[in-house]
Amino acid sequence: MVKKGITLTIKTINPLVKIVKIFPTPYELSKEFAEEMVNMIIESAKYSKPFTVALSGGSTPELLFSLLSVAVSVSWKYVHIFWGDERCVPPDDAESNFGMTMSKLLSKIEIASRNIHRINGEDEPEKEALRYSKEISLFTRERDGLPLFDLILLGLGEDGHTASIFPGHLDLFDSDKICTIALHPVTQQKRITLTGRIINNADIVTFLVAGRKKAEVVEKMFKNDLSALNYPATYIVPVYGRLNWYIDKEAGRLL
Repeated sequence: MVKKGITLTIKTINPLVKIVKIFPTPYELSKEFAEEMVNMIIESAKYSKPFTVALSGGSTPELLFSLLSVAVSVSWKYVHIFWGDERCVPPDDAESNFGMTMSKLLSKIEIASRNIHRINGEDEPEKEALRYSKEISLFTRERDGLPLFDLILLGLGEDGHTASIFPGHLDLFDSDKICTIALHPVTQQKRITLTGRIINNADIVTFLVAGRKKAEVVEKMFKNDLSALNYPATYIVPVYGRLNWYIDKEAGRLL
């Protein structure tokens, strides 16, 4: 039985060696990462440096955001918040990643509106993808001619997708765009997503993965199953940065 976070070193199909931390519950996973993220922000604030982070949606980030909302040691004035993807819906829609973040985190902390960079999901998608790309370039550092985030949070879909890069669209890892339009393969819902090159240019990329339904995808990725080559998440390979996986016991039960 897992009583505390266990750290594993696992070689996967991609060329990185990942440090994978496994926790008994999603809450403990979120608590550990919340502490780590707070330390990142504090370190950045020491030098009065902006800390740029792209958030994800989902139930595990909900827990994380709730914990961050009561982190009294954080100086949010140095934090610039973006999103890795967003559904093309209004901000008050139940499916909006921004709406969830506003409810769980942003409405409860002292952060200037100019530091919140939301994707306007209610606007015309193609125009919004261009506008958001420009905003990202304006407020992030640059490396190799690409926007550079300090931290990007990612989830993992049961089909191996991450952000809104779905199986069958691995070309988005070669795209020269910062953001682009994606279609959910089942619902055909339009989304706006960061492309693979931008994600892989970040200083730190962290997957937060919880639940039994993710276990098979996690197993295939971490045990070199060739079918994982179809998973967009397999191609998250930071060029210069660090890749972390925080998973709960249920998601890691087949490892």
